[in-house]
Amino acid sequence: MDAALAPSLPRVWLLATRPATLTAALSPVLVGAAAAWRASAGVGYRWGAVAAALLGAMFIQVGTNLANDVFDFEKGADTAERLGPTRVTQAGLLSPTQVRAGMVASFALATAAGVYLTAIAGWPIVVIGVASIASGIAYTGGPYPLGYNGLGDVFVFVFFGLVAVAGTAFVALGSVPALAVALAVPVGSLATAVLVVNNVRDHGTDIRAGKRTVVVRFGRRFGIVEYVACWVAALAVPVVAAAARRSPWMLLPLLTFPLAMVLSRKVANLEGRPLNAVLGATAGALLLHSALTAAGLLLG
Repeated sequence: MDAALAPSLPRVWLLATRPATLTAALSPVLVGAAAAWRASAGVGYRWGAVAAALLGAMFIQVGTNLANDVFDFEKGADTAERLGPTRVTQAGLLSPTQVRAGMVASFALATAAGVYLTAIAGWPIVVIGVASIASGIAYTGGPYPLGYNGLGDVFVFVFFGLVAVAGTAFVALGSVPALAVALAVPVGSLATAVLVVNNVRDHGTDIRAGKRTVVVRFGRRFGIVEYVACWVAALAVPVVAAAARRSPWMLLPLLTFPLAMVLSRKVANLEGRPLNAVLGATAGALLLHSALTAAGLLLG
């Protein structure tokens, strides 16, 4: 890139962190924290642990983003034909060494938050933290990268849904309410939907790079169906929760239904770069759905 046109170094690093994806880190913390508050009625609630969980989740997300940036470049998945937002390694804005250093620093900061959480909540946090960081690296790195072998969807659902929501509830409360586990399903589903848009958009380039995502394995139509299924799960769980708790407030996430319809049509009908806007909107929908879920828990 021409030096005269290159953005400033702070802006480059901000670009590298991919701020739009941080909704996947914030959303499960919102839901897990609200579920713990509802279960405890605020008694013995650990506000400091929730703050540390949020910081840890954010730094793990940033570290994973940086790992994806450098490892996708080195594996040939990111080229000049890339359809998605700019990746700093591929664009020559940062060297692989710099991005690796940023990745290590991010995971180190996540580990620092984990040390504090371990002191509060015990050894389960060590297991969660190590597994989360290892999976973040293994998503695109290592001898068997998850994202290159059709396991990315499972990784996202488990770690950005079940683990993150239940883990937040655990550090806030010292136990995991059943409601937190149930409400982790919509969070994991919509986080997976963000990945599905990415994979549908990159279907052609992933084939050429040998990246065997679920969409590459089973086709674009499968990706569209998977996206819709993620939304169905995200909208069905609040209905069940409202019926079980006899609280109409739990239906608040259904306000995202019109958004689900619009975005599903766009995933079905658009291809290539126009899907970047859909990806961003899906990430925003994840945060909105999660905020409405948290509000329903606190109000109901």
